[in-house]
Order: sequence, then structure tokens, then C-alpha cells
Amino acid sequence: MRQYSIPAPVKETPLKPDKGMNHKDTDSFYVPDLCRVRAVFMLLITSELLVLVLAIVQAQNSWIDWNYFGLLSLFVQWTTLTSAALICLLRPRLARMSNSRATMTIAAIVLLDVLAFSLFADSVLHPQPGVALWQGIAKKLLLALLIVLMVLRYFYLQHQWQQQREAEMQARLTSLQARIQPHFLFNSMNTIASLIATNPEQAEEAVLDLSELFRASLRTDDQLIPLNRELELCQRYLAIESLRLGERLQLEWDIQPGLGQQVIPPLTLQPLVENAIYHGIQPRPEGGVVRVEVSAKDHFVYLLVQNPAPESTERQHQGNRVALSNTQARLQALFGEPAVLKHSRQGNTYTVTLRLPRRSINTSNRQSRNRP
Repeated sequence: MRQYSIPAPVKETPLKPDKGMNHKDTDSFYVPDLCRVRAVFMLLITSELLVLVLAIVQAQNSWIDWNYFGLLSLFVQWTTLTSAALICLLRPRLARMSNSRATMTIAAIVLLDVLAFSLFADSVLHPQPGVALWQGIAKKLLLALLIVLMVLRYFYLQHQWQQQREAEMQARLTSLQARIQPHFLFNSMNTIASLIATNPEQAEEAVLDLSELFRASLRTDDQLIPLNRELELCQRYLAIESLRLGERLQLEWDIQPGLGQQVIPPLTLQPLVENAIYHGIQPRPEGGVVRVEVSAKDHFVYLLVQNPAPESTERQHQGNRVALSNTQARLQALFGEPAVLKHSRQGNTYTVTLRLPRRSINTSNRQSRNRP
């Protein structure tokens, strides 16, 4: 039988934090970053829909008052863009305020903006000011105040929902990281004990590998890590299992170069490799091959884990359900719809495939700091 050696661990490039910038305040601020094109686009679309509703209500002899729609669209779009630009520039300062004070400041910015554009527009359309003019401006200010308060309330609820979602995801990660199975620990300790007398150097390496596995299980701060760190963890795990299973465990690695800084949630690939051994190799007296493949195509990175299919389908389903469901939930929370996890069985081969959007660790850090 062929024996495949485990490749040497890839050295990890340390991450250098940005100097002179503190993003903790802006990350916890409930108002999204209005410097982002998507946020501004959504504001413009929402405001234009509101203008359309007002134009339909204003019309008397037709479905819509197009003159009113055009003038109001011009006024609202300019007000929205200038207000978003001011809030974007002041966001670092607003983030250091309390939520109530930041809300009042944003409302004041929008009202002053509306007042300035109202005075300018009315000075052009109605050169002679009067009581009716000031009543119209007061109505615009009242309407703007109600709208901005509703929008800020929506932002606040979205922020609360996002924090709850991240807390649930962190709880899932903590639960998964604590799930290093007791039988693996006992088997590893027995293997190490048997090696102490015959091969102390190999026993020492196994102890180091085991300690690194448990260190990773206790590290709960990182939501995303470089792929090379996850691969190194898998290599350490497989090195321990190779000591126990011997020639029954054969490994195939096919790692495309240049993907070491691809981001991946911690303990995503290792549980899949663990399931491959527990359900595909351990029950078989003759053992089998576990194949780990990483490749990139277009804007995605594909991670594939293959192992001999277990004889019992029910056992396979029960054993993989927790790991796959946890992994799928974490991928969806971090990457959204572009991230896909699927598993299939073709003949005697069971395959789990992960598809992640291609993103380096530095790019991901910048996006996480700018996310709403």
C-alpha cells in the first residue's frame, strides 16, 4: 500500500495591525458607514420610493404629479447625499458619543441640511417670503425629523440583530472548539505513553501537536484565520492519528500554492478531517485514504475532504450532522450566500466540499472594520 507523508507546516505570516487607527468605536456604532457605495445607494432608493408615494398622494387629476415628483426628487436626493457625506465625515466622532447624543446630533445635521436647501429652493421659487412659506418649511422639517428618526431606529434594530447573530455564532464556535472528543484525547495519551520508552523524540512531537490542538480549541477571539494556520492544525491532528492508525491511514494532499492567506473560520476543516477518520478509516480493518484538496477557481476557493464511505448510512448521518450544521451556520454568518457547504456520496467515496469567496486575511480585516 502507498504511504503519503504529511507536508511540513506552512509558516504563517504575522498580521500587522494598522497603526494610528482605532476601529473599536466605529465597529460598535449602530449607524452604518455611509461612505460605502451600497449604503448610499440604499438610502437613495428608499428616499426615491418615499418621494414617489408623496407624488402619488399629491396628485389630484392623475395617478402622479410629475412636476411635484421632479422637484421633490431633486430636493430629497441632494439633501440625502449631503447629509450622508456629513455623517460619513463625522462618523468617528459620532461613534464616541452615547447612542442618544449621536442620534440627536445626526437629527440636527439632517434638519440643518433640510433647512438650508429649503431656504435656497424657496428663495428661487418664491422670492417674496411669507407666512405660508415658513409653514411649508416647518412641515418639511417635521417630516424630515420623523423620517430620520425612523431610519435611525431601523439602523439600531439592525445593529442589535447583527450583534445577537454574532453572539450566537461565537457561542457555536465555542461549543465546536470545546468538542475535541474524549476518545481522541484518551487514544492520543495512550499512544504517547507507548512511545515514551521506545521513541521519546516522537512522543515529544506528539505532545506538542496535541497541545497545539487544545490551544486552538481555547482560542475563541478570532472569527477568521489564514488558511495555512488551519492546514497546519489539520497536519498536527493527522500526525497524531497516524501514530495510532499506522499504515491503515493513508493521506493525499493537493494544496494549490498561493492560498495561504485565504481567510477561513477557525476549526472549519479540522472537524471535517476528524469525521473522515472517525467514520471512514477507523471502522475499516484495511483503512483507507483521506484526501485533502484546496484549489481556487475564478473568485472562489474550494476545499475538499474525501474518505471511504462508511457502511452504515445512519451512522454517517448522525456523526456528521453536528459538524456540518455548525460549519454551515458559521460560513453563512461570515460570508453570506457565496459560501457553500455540500456533501455527497459516489460509490465508495464520501466527499465534503467547501466553497469560500476568495479573500485574503488583510482584505477581510478591512471589510470587517467597514461593515454596517
